[in-house]
Amino acid sequence: MEYEIKGGAFPIVICKLQKGETMKDESGSMAFMTPEVKMETNTGGGLLKGLGRALSGDSLFLNFYTAENDNQEIGFASSFPGKIIPIELNGSNSIIGQRSSFLASEKDVNIDMYFKKNLGTGLFGGEGFILQKFTGNGMLFLEIDGEVIEYDLQPGEKMVLDQGHLAAMEESVEFDIQRVKGVKNVLFGGEGLFLSTLTGPGKVWIQTMPISRLAGAIIPYIPTSGN
Repeated sequence: MEYEIKGGAFPIVICKLQKGETMKDESGSMAFMTPEVKMETNTGGGLLKGLGRALSGDSLFLNFYTAENDNQEIGFASSFPGKIIPIELNGSNSIIGQRSSFLASEKDVNIDMYFKKNLGTGLFGGEGFILQKFTGNGMLFLEIDGEVIEYDLQPGEKMVLDQGHLAAMEESVEFDIQRVKGVKNVLFGGEGLFLSTLTGPGKVWIQTMPISRLAGAIIPYIPTSGN
């Protein structure tokens, strides 16, 4: 499978498939495909697996697209302004992504719900409680809110993030939360009570504009009924 990412702030990944090659996506991300691509919809591993994906922010069903001849194309478009990042899984590495980060992948990539075991993280970590875990073999495409910045954390190296800005990380990165110190910082800092703490080793992808923050910025300008 070959691919190309186009579109700037409104990206699309175009995959070129040879006969028998299969891509899958969540419902609604396919933008176009050539005629000799066959589509099939199912839960991708049973009802429980589908429910797990639904809880982690994606759809209950997956669409599978198989090329019935060589040199077929299919395009998967992001659902909001941002970036599409390609990650190759080789069977030994795994990626943890934010809710709803999955855009598309080759068929042998597994998508599972990922829980943080730390109760504090679950209660206060916001975006960090239920995440998505990607394993298996093949290309994985994630959709990221806004621009994306990559960091390679060394063993023991730490980074503190505002909640929601974590787009994805390698599973080797430890994720936890810490309470903001200082009463004035809590009351007037605008960052809430808790921040996310990442500890290396491993790669981290940081997004600049979480969709939740974008929605919050737009809501005051939406007219209410009766106005």
